[in-house]
Amino acid sequence: MNSLVKTFTAAALIAVSTFAMAANKPASKTEKVTVNLSTADFALEHYVAVTTEGESAGVEQLFAEDFNQKIQASNVQSHSRSAVVKSLKKQKGEKLNCTVATDIIEESADFMVAKVTLRFEDFTKTDLVTLVREGNDWKVSKSINSYK
Repeated sequence: MNSLVKTFTAAALIAVSTFAMAANKPASKTEKVTVNLSTADFALEHYVAVTTEGESAGVEQLFAEDFNQKIQASNVQSHSRSAVVKSLKKQKGEKLNCTVATDIIEESADFMVAKVTLRFEDFTKTDLVTLVREGNDWKVSKSINSYK
């Protein structure tokens, strides 16, 4: 009788631990994580996290469908939304070694222009970011980068 109780107790513990592990499973790769972009400040904060801290959750949600990025260098480069999203997903978890400063240049009820300055050891990257309200969410619609 004693061994029967031990067997049932062991089976119950295994079942409970299995259910607990299943409940705490991380999101699968196919599940999309929704990020709160209800304000321009949240969207800008998330943009900085995505571009500097390797955050990958909600990357598709962050950028407007007509998003484009221009890089002002010796030759001007332009990148589409899909190219930027793909590049940022590859940088998942990679944190840039820089200090970040953000300044709001212009803001209204439906758009915001912000200057994001990334100071690295040998150079500075300035990113002018335009955010627009689309329905209830804010999205990044344009990014213009320059380097010094």
